Amino acid sequence: MKISQNFILREIAGEYVIVPTGEAAYEFQGLITVNETGAFLWEKLQKDEQTEERLVKVLCEEYETDQTQAEKDVAEFIQRLRQQNILANDEE
Repeated sequence: MKISQNFILREIAGEYVIVPTGEAAYEFQGLITVNETGAFLWEKLQKDEQTEERLVKVLCEEYETDQTQAEKDVAEFIQRLRQQNILANDEE
């Protein structure tokens, strides 16, 4: 999975905000804010194709958190991105 090219992450006044671009700006209503962990995961998803397992591993390494908490955090973040159609389709 990877982030759609129709969305970007910006830091605005100390807050991380997901902003739609292109056609997504017409379809997507509003903005989504994410915390530092969400921004970290976003960067990983934007660079390369990722699996949930790989995201859990890098999250544990970066933040020295336990596996169970990392799995929960990654699952919630991915679910939120899927609900908003922020993850790329196979065509992108």
